[in-house]
Amino acid sequence: MTSDLSDLLVPELIVVGMSAASKKGLFTQLGALVAPLLRVDARTVADALAAREKEGSTGFGGGVAIPHARIAGLPRVAIAVARLTHPLEFGAVDDAPVDVIVAMLSPPQAGGEHLKALARVARRMRDRGLVAKLRGAGSPDAIYALLTDHEARDAA
Repeated sequence: MTSDLSDLLVPELIVVGMSAASKKGLFTQLGALVAPLLRVDARTVADALAAREKEGSTGFGGGVAIPHARIAGLPRVAIAVARLTHPLEFGAVDDAPVDVIVAMLSPPQAGGEHLKALARVARRMRDRGLVAKLRGAGSPDAIYALLTDHEARDAA
């Protein structure tokens, strides 16, 4: 099982230095980020992420959150990554504020694919060393490289 996320990660959906004062503000910005590229409605994305969050926090621990939602009209599972300028209270399992966001959006019919992708993202985000490197990455390109060829570089 590969931990390379290149099939899910869209380089244009990586932001370093996003600022949000609340989860609602974060979800609004994520919706605005993904809408033009994925050809979906920004408000629909923000509302779906907020609705999922009401079911239980997607704060994963270690300063990471993995908000996720199913969005009608999406052609495939896609993830966006945002590193926040200031950590945000997220109700995470460890009560730590969150500064690394990996948002995952799936088409409604992608049941098994959605769960497998979520498990892959979660597995990568359990790697504290990787998360530390994500925090230190100075650009979207650096984050993309960490999440797509991390293992290939380590194996070389």
